[in-house]
Amino acid sequence: MADTQRFEGYGVLVTGAARGIGAATARRLAEEGARVLLTDADPHEVRTTATALREQGLDVEALACDVADRAMVEAAVAHAVDAFGALDVLVNSAASCTPDTPLFEDGPDEAWARDLDITLTGTYRCCRAALPHLVASGRGAVVSIGSVNGLQDFGNQAYSAAKAGLVSLTRTLAGHAAPRGVRVNLVVPGTVRTSAWEGREADLAALTPLHPLGRVGEPEDIAAAVAFLASRDAAWITGTALTVDGGLTAVHTGSNAVTRPHRGT
Repeated sequence: MADTQRFEGYGVLVTGAARGIGAATARRLAEEGARVLLTDADPHEVRTTATALREQGLDVEALACDVADRAMVEAAVAHAVDAFGALDVLVNSAASCTPDTPLFEDGPDEAWARDLDITLTGTYRCCRAALPHLVASGRGAVVSIGSVNGLQDFGNQAYSAAKAGLVSLTRTLAGHAAPRGVRVNLVVPGTVRTSAWEGREADLAALTPLHPLGRVGEPEDIAAAVAFLASRDAAWITGTALTVDGGLTAVHTGSNAVTRPHRGT
């Protein structure tokens, strides 16, 4: 359990919360006192995750939500507001990452469109639906999950383009929302041990020496950064992209050979 209770009385919505970074973030915020709505396109898995958190004494609910569907997004936001009385924090963790084809020109339109629709436009949909409620809360914050793929070349062109778009969206929305009392920030993870790497332990082992801090990340590392940016400890921070990558991008000299053809947080 977290030592502090920075989110006592807060209502929080986390997308992509069935597993990995989203699940770890939901747990961290709930441990710090928040009431959290976990949403995910996988209804069974998100309910399983929420049940496990409730068994730990945490105040969480689960709801199926595909961020590609505007009606589902708006219903999820409405559910959070009805259940918690307010929505104070939105965490955008849902993403899609399709492996690249060997040749760029062979990439299908459908895969490109899906990665952008879930990762970038899905975040836009969630922010659009949540913003009036975040304004009304008087302490609203948005924290989205980016990726080092949006900063440097690590393959996965569509996913990377979407994550780069989140950097821009964070800045422009931060400028719009600041006069309305809402902060908007981005966490930029490096290599994180999530289900995307299952069966690829050799790749993770090969990546470890490329990180100056001597290891790949864990979902809890990213959750801690999200909790900071969502909290009043970051009251004078908005429009920033906080890189949490163990130093990977500070010294990166060519991990592409290890990570292709698939990489993602």
